[in-house]
Amino acid sequence: MRETLGKRSRFGVVAILCGLSISVGIDVQESHAQQLTARTETEKSTQGVNLASTTPATRPARKPSSAQYPYYVDFRSRTAASYGHAFVWYGRTSERKVEVAGLHPAGESAVPYVIGHVLPVLSETGASYGDLDEQYLTANYRVYLTKADGERVFAYIKELQKSSPVWNAMTFNCTAFIGRIASYMGLKTPYTHLLVPEDWVNNLREINGGRNTVQLPPER
Repeated sequence: MRETLGKRSRFGVVAILCGLSISVGIDVQESHAQQLTARTETEKSTQGVNLASTTPATRPARKPSSAQYPYYVDFRSRTAASYGHAFVWYGRTSERKVEVAGLHPAGESAVPYVIGHVLPVLSETGASYGDLDEQYLTANYRVYLTKADGERVFAYIKELQKSSPVWNAMTFNCTAFIGRIASYMGLKTPYTHLLVPEDWVNNLREINGGRNTVQLPPER
């Protein structure tokens, strides 16, 4: 499901539980209808984003040499009709094209999203509506990798996508999904996946000291 866009509400954990209420269901349905109309327009082409203009509050570390660190993973959050969505961009610094991975309910209806606050629902793990639009971005944390490490991480992301058939707001949601990617890269992760996506991404950057490179241990 392509998560619909709208004004962000900082519901936190309480909002997740309240997602079952009729009022939230109505809000999601209305916003979803608006997005279906907006989707008749041509979607924007995939393009890179300048980290310095998108990372809030904290000045990013100097970008490392692209010759030594030609790959990157960008942990991102954006606005949505409810509490937002978290996902990753990943690719090569020499290319504007990016890959997108993120966990969200499958299909175009808002119903799976509402049901997914109680029961697991079928998921999709690619781009959802708004993931490529900079104006909806609320936080990001970009980390660069060597060619060898980048290839390992990219392969892991694709395997994670294949092995993530369901979405549930409480047990395995969008932040839990990208949290597994961060852990595989050796990054420290926030204490819970139930944080609002924007807070989760900002916390990820903070607890890792804003470092913008990682080096994976040798493969066994």
